[in-house]
Amino acid sequence: MRLRSVLTMADLEFELVTGDTDLDREVRWVVTTDLLDPSRYLSGGELVVTGLHWRQGPSDSDAFVRALAGAGVTGLLAGQARYGGIPDDVVRACRRHGVPLLRVPERVSFSVVVEHLNRELSTGNAGGLTATLDRHRRHISGNGLTPVLELLHRDLGIRCWIMSATGRVVAGPEAPPEGAAAAFLAARTFPVILRDGETRYSIVAADDRHTPRVVDWALVFAADFSDWSAERRALAGELAALVASERKGQDERRCADGRVAQQLIQLLVAEDEPAQLISLLELAGLRGHDSYVAVAATALPLGDRETLALLVEVLHGRHPVAGVVDGTAIALIPAAEVEADIRDTVSALAAGLGGDRLCVGISAAVGPAGLPGAVEEARYACGLAARDEVSCVVGQHELATRTMLLAGIPELIGRKFRARLLEPLLTYDREHHADLVLTLRTFLDESGSWARCANLMYVHVNTLRYRIARIEELTGRDLSRFEDRVDFYLALSLS
Repeated sequence: MRLRSVLTMADLEFELVTGDTDLDREVRWVVTTDLLDPSRYLSGGELVVTGLHWRQGPSDSDAFVRALAGAGVTGLLAGQARYGGIPDDVVRACRRHGVPLLRVPERVSFSVVVEHLNRELSTGNAGGLTATLDRHRRHISGNGLTPVLELLHRDLGIRCWIMSATGRVVAGPEAPPEGAAAAFLAARTFPVILRDGETRYSIVAADDRHTPRVVDWALVFAADFSDWSAERRALAGELAALVASERKGQDERRCADGRVAQQLIQLLVAEDEPAQLISLLELAGLRGHDSYVAVAATALPLGDRETLALLVEVLHGRHPVAGVVDGTAIALIPAAEVEADIRDTVSALAAGLGGDRLCVGISAAVGPAGLPGAVEEARYACGLAARDEVSCVVGQHELATRTMLLAGIPELIGRKFRARLLEPLLTYDREHHADLVLTLRTFLDESGSWARCANLMYVHVNTLRYRIARIEELTGRDLSRFEDRVDFYLALSLS
């Protein structure tokens, strides 16, 4: 259908504002959007319908229309309700970028516009698949994705699930097939064919070009893509764009609704104005619990927003209150046994990070008064996880170990501490080809047992006593004192 045909639909009473030389452009389908930059969800030939809610000021008009022009849209249908007309800066932007602009009468609702246009478009679509999906786009608003999947199954016999990277079901009547999340995260290209006995499933990413895999959603079709016609593959692409739009919308809504959570997290990090704590906990929906756990996360390839979304996803079902401070996503949850689940989830997500890491720190459970300390503990544990070459998750039990304590000591301080205690022994060993450092390490490992240490070193006890005396003389320490033994033990651990 050509744009001039859209303009002549008498019952819709569209009015051409600008673009009279481009009325022979072909309209492939209709897209409704109020994103400032919807280009990632456009592939060319769309007639874009907008209520202008993306416009916060005149400068936004050029950015919006430029994105449409770059995506190759056919034209723009603009409503008048928000501003009582179409602002002049929108009109000028359309003229500047060559995007035909049509005005939608205030009395005509967008749902009527979309339904009417798609009905006309479906007449020219032999397979009717694209038109069917277009007819169902309006179900996204307020109803989520499940109605779309139900209608696709009913009308076209296509069974589909939508899931997050962790395997959480976003939409669909039941859980997706086992192994779908792992296949999605590990995929190099899409679609991925998953085999379950005689049944084959096809997995595609909603927005693999623009969204990091670990925060993207996947579509799982109960069919083999290789058996599909070009029309059905095109339909899958349109559905993926629709799912990507809904995922992005949820992300934007979470950010809009998270102002109280962000304020609470910032307050806890600053340890300032504790009088506000109880009221903010109540506003954030966390009031009334005996204890809480703080969880902090950094994801090296991701930005702040994606890391926050990923942390919320990892903690899904535990209703976290979360925010970002200094590049670290921090969440509070009512105290529960979460560490094992978090470790399993982080391990599973590793395949989707492309060799980079999601690092997580988990505090001990505390009461409301202890929340600032819990947040600091979680941030510290997260930092240790980022430096650990093996573990991506550091919890409260690991924080209690000597290794984690030493990991938090600045490198320069650690070197000075070690040199002050051990350098006299290292120098003596080099000059005299002795084994004072080895003797000290063995003596401490055997808890100061003269007999066991002498036996392990194949020396007489008197020889061992001579060596220990030499160590004490060179260092000015007394190995019969517990404090001096601890100092030596820590210095050797820093070696």
